[in-house]
Amino acid sequence: MKKILIVEDDRRIAQTIYRSLTGEGYEAEIAYDGITGKQSAITKYFDLMLLDINLPGLKGYEVCEQVRALRPTLPIIMLTAYGEIEDKVQGLGKGADDYLVKPFDLRELLARIAAALRRAELHNPPRKHTVLRLADLELNTDTKEVTRGGRSIELTAREFALLEYLLRNRGHVMSKMDLAEHVWNLRFDPGTNVVEVYINYLRRKVDKDFDTKLIHTRPGLGYVIKEG
Repeated sequence: MKKILIVEDDRRIAQTIYRSLTGEGYEAEIAYDGITGKQSAITKYFDLMLLDINLPGLKGYEVCEQVRALRPTLPIIMLTAYGEIEDKVQGLGKGADDYLVKPFDLRELLARIAAALRRAELHNPPRKHTVLRLADLELNTDTKEVTRGGRSIELTAREFALLEYLLRNRGHVMSKMDLAEHVWNLRFDPGTNVVEVYINYLRRKVDKDFDTKLIHTRPGLGYVIKEG
């Protein structure tokens, strides 16, 4: 399911777009100001962003420019009441992929979203199991790079293997025995604390500096990686 970020301060318009998107099978999230919108686009994963220009906190042009610098492949469609050529040129110059003037027909918006997503897939075809994502955490199995919120995280080979296994089983509780067998290729020894030690290593690097914790302990059961 494609996930779309709506950055729009007019709550009526935002809710109308939200209902239209979810009705078409998209997952959607709303940010009502520029600062929140920028933060969401940078720290979470979205397939496309709908961005108003006249936003409180941070104007749409600035949001577009800053997000584009960190998320170069994210399709951005600007929504605005300004229909002058100069405004369109400025928006496209800041990194927007498309520009739609208010008021617009929701059918046209949906068509433009579908077209932008098709172009994105054409230019950035998905590769099976290349990137594993959870919230703002990304693990690239090809380059062995890990980032969270756009920030690079250095992991040892064993830490990387542990995080990859957890991400491939996101939302499922993994027992210490399961982790020991799949990550260390060991028969689990109840007397060893190697799993706990490496889980703590990961938490320091992946969770410590972030408000949302992703690695959770289930007492007596094991560990699970998930949002919230």
